[in-house]
Amino acid sequence: MAQPSPIEEARAPFLDLVGFLASPRQEIRMIACGNLVGYSAGPQNSIFKTSNLKPIKDLKILVRDHAPISTSAVNILINVSDDRAVLELLATDDAFLELLLSLITDPSYPAADYIAMLLANMAKHESVPGKLLRLKRDKPKTEWKVSNSERAMDQLMDLFVKGSDKSLNKEANFDYLAYLFADIAGHPEGRTHFTKAQEYDGVIPITKLIVFTEHQSLIRRKGVASTIKNSLFDVPSHQILMSEVSVNILPYLLLPLMGPEDYPDEESLDMPSEVQFLPANKKRESDNTVVAAHLESLMLLTATREIRAKLRELQVYPIIREVHLAVEDDEIREICERLVNVLQRDEEEPKRIQEIEDDEDGEIVDLV
Repeated sequence: MAQPSPIEEARAPFLDLVGFLASPRQEIRMIACGNLVGYSAGPQNSIFKTSNLKPIKDLKILVRDHAPISTSAVNILINVSDDRAVLELLATDDAFLELLLSLITDPSYPAADYIAMLLANMAKHESVPGKLLRLKRDKPKTEWKVSNSERAMDQLMDLFVKGSDKSLNKEANFDYLAYLFADIAGHPEGRTHFTKAQEYDGVIPITKLIVFTEHQSLIRRKGVASTIKNSLFDVPSHQILMSEVSVNILPYLLLPLMGPEDYPDEESLDMPSEVQFLPANKKRESDNTVVAAHLESLMLLTATREIRAKLRELQVYPIIREVHLAVEDDEIREICERLVNVLQRDEEEPKRIQEIEDDEDGEIVDLV
């Protein structure tokens, strides 16, 4: 008879513990959840995928339990949601999605940031972005507490903007919603949402996000940069996004790319006023993935001759030149070179821009 492997022996007591997630006794559920969090990341999390995913079904119920049970339950679901079967179970349950919205908008819910992470992971399922875009509050059943809008996306946007300083929930800053927005913008319906004025407040949603391109939170900067880039695949929106009296997106793409460089007057005076006369201690974005996303956004903006002419007029080339000189990264320099080739070439030449793929905004969030 084959002897159990060391991994199987280590799993055995935790397999028993998983069974206590459905205990009617609160103290037992608390012990079970608390001890299982550390076992939910990595291959050993297969213990949650037994008995036709019953442990996952139990955890879905526990997200509304008392803290710290609810926090541990959401934490575990975040870590196991990279499994396709688990993701399918979570993403296709519309009642569970509405439950998550009711919890994340509850100012007293202590695990709101974990809900943001879970929603971001669930958005990897192809059905979730569309559901969130179309979901409206059913007043008799659901009470979302952030604003008067009945639309889920308006609620989430208000959380992200108004709650960044923990003023809505003292336990949450909602930074991970930026990753959710990036995945939503990866779909045509999502791009339309972010680039068109909304009935709720008459504001184009992307204008609420671009102000965070230099925020102190790297998570927020990365997610916002990817959301902007994915939204710019909607070429017809470029005109209004570039308009100085509407979105005025260009300065928010250029500022993170700029350091303490001193440009000659003949270059700087034609740049957007927001990027002129920057302080001598101005720091360039330190994360290369964010720099690359902003460069790719500029590349997408070159899709039409009119915008290319505008980028030349506003002296974008010297800024890209300095990024190429300052950042020692092959990918960034390659994007800079492609962008410079487009901005500097004769317009009579055929335009060739290497396709930029929609950003999946990368990684499934894991917590331990």
